[in-house]
Amino acid sequence: MLGELIEKESIDISKIVSADQNHTEELRDKLNSAQRLGNEFKSKADITFNTTEGPKTVSTTVWSVTERYLQLKSGVHIPLSSLIDIDF
Repeated sequence: MLGELIEKESIDISKIVSADQNHTEELRDKLNSAQRLGNEFKSKADITFNTTEGPKTVSTTVWSVTERYLQLKSGVHIPLSSLIDIDF
């Protein structure tokens, strides 16, 4: 795990910023797999993203992936540009 583990509800408090390097394209297959796992199997993914306080990781279900955001339960959106890694 790359970042400090936080609860999904704490994401709004963190100030999400772009990662040093944009990993969106290299993570595209993982993003699609995480969405499928969440929608079809209710499985969680470990999502690591960048904040002003350093990398944070949340273990949660991915609801959808748009062109610019990863949507989690409760309307939480994480910008794809902030993603560092996704693991299942």
